[in-house]
Amino acid sequence: MEMSWEQSVTYSINTVYLLFSAYLVFVMQLGFAMLCAGSVRAKNAMNIMLTNVVDAVVGSISYYLFGFAFAFGDTSNPFIGTNFFALKDIPNTSFDYSFFLYEWAFAIAVAGITSGSIAERTQFSAYLVFSFFLSGFVYPVVAHWVWSSSGWLSTSSTNPLFASGAIDFAGSGVVHMVGAVAGFWGALIEGPRVGRFDAFGKPVPMRGHNATLVVLGTFLLWFGWFGFNPGSFDKILVAYPSTTNQGNWTAIGRTAVTTTLAGSTAGIVTLFGRRLLVGHWDALDVCNGVLGGFVAITSGCAVVEPWAAIVCGFFSAWVLIGLNKVVMKLNFDDPLEATQLHGGCGAWGLIFTGLFAKEEFVIQAYEAGDTSVVRPYGLFMGGGWGLLGCQVIELLVIVGWVSVTMGPIFYAQHRLGILRISVEEEIAGLDISSHGGYAYNTHQEENQPRFYADYMRMHGHS
Repeated sequence: MEMSWEQSVTYSINTVYLLFSAYLVFVMQLGFAMLCAGSVRAKNAMNIMLTNVVDAVVGSISYYLFGFAFAFGDTSNPFIGTNFFALKDIPNTSFDYSFFLYEWAFAIAVAGITSGSIAERTQFSAYLVFSFFLSGFVYPVVAHWVWSSSGWLSTSSTNPLFASGAIDFAGSGVVHMVGAVAGFWGALIEGPRVGRFDAFGKPVPMRGHNATLVVLGTFLLWFGWFGFNPGSFDKILVAYPSTTNQGNWTAIGRTAVTTTLAGSTAGIVTLFGRRLLVGHWDALDVCNGVLGGFVAITSGCAVVEPWAAIVCGFFSAWVLIGLNKVVMKLNFDDPLEATQLHGGCGAWGLIFTGLFAKEEFVIQAYEAGDTSVVRPYGLFMGGGWGLLGCQVIELLVIVGWVSVTMGPIFYAQHRLGILRISVEEEIAGLDISSHGGYAYNTHQEENQPRFYADYMRMHGHS
């Protein structure tokens, strides 16, 4: 049956909106690259930027070949998709190329989170392995559970868990926690960077080399989050039948507002919280605080009031500050704070949604505003325990699934001697030992080789 002119216009506008959102989410790769580069020492800057490129290009191929199929294929299997490999039978009545591109941008973001956790001490070949596996299998399976219409945790399945399903609108759990738990196992198995803790287990500061890049990366990620969260509606031209002038366009605007408020609140709380704790105003901590607020609101961005987003950001800041204290006591070393930020704030975001989701907004986001449908909503909003139960289950199964898949991958690489670089290479810096030279021509640390040939001569190679 041919489309009417009105249908064609609606479809075109929705496609343009989704593609624009995909491009915004892809900009987050640039944000990650800048944030990572600024957060590591100068002698490892080229390495971390190259790993960000590798995450994108390897993730693209693995998500095209396998990932999209595992995430959105087969509407009868609640655990994993089994068709659409290499985009076979795409486009169809359910998905087209723009939807694939949008979901691809999410998939490559996951590996970027994990890269930060294992920065400054990892063999380059290890990135190729985990990036392919994470983007092509581990993440897509979780996406299938929560976002596919047949997933066992999905809000849109025919028989949703606890009559609700888990509300993880843009991926506090599906994206951020998956990347963080993978990074946790990588960092734990590798151990801390050389010199990160002294002989008595006390942390030794290892500041990133460029605050300018960290701030630039933070603002680029903020910009990209306007595609990440509001873009997850997929369609903008959906009118709500019980209203006169509202539709997805209203909810999309509100989602952008809640995202901004959560990140901003977290940034302010971190600014003053860290001032009280360490005695000065710390720009890098504030940037991470802002990002923690964004991570936390990502789950409930479409279903909470703006005032609730401020609550979300307030507590996410303290979650991050608290976890950073804990990991220092445990001698756990994550150069980007990715495990604490994406894992801790992502977990808080899932719980927050189970507490504060508003019934009207849940119906808008998941039932296109059809008020005849009844769904569980936030516990504190009078919606009962069903939604919160689903949120807790999602949190637990993500930790379990990523642990049993990525943990053995990192451990096997560790046992084979292909995960961590040698102490000598780490002290010299990955740029000179693995990539032929420093990221900056003007960079020359004391007693450090300037070119790859110098490095080889220092280690007895003629």
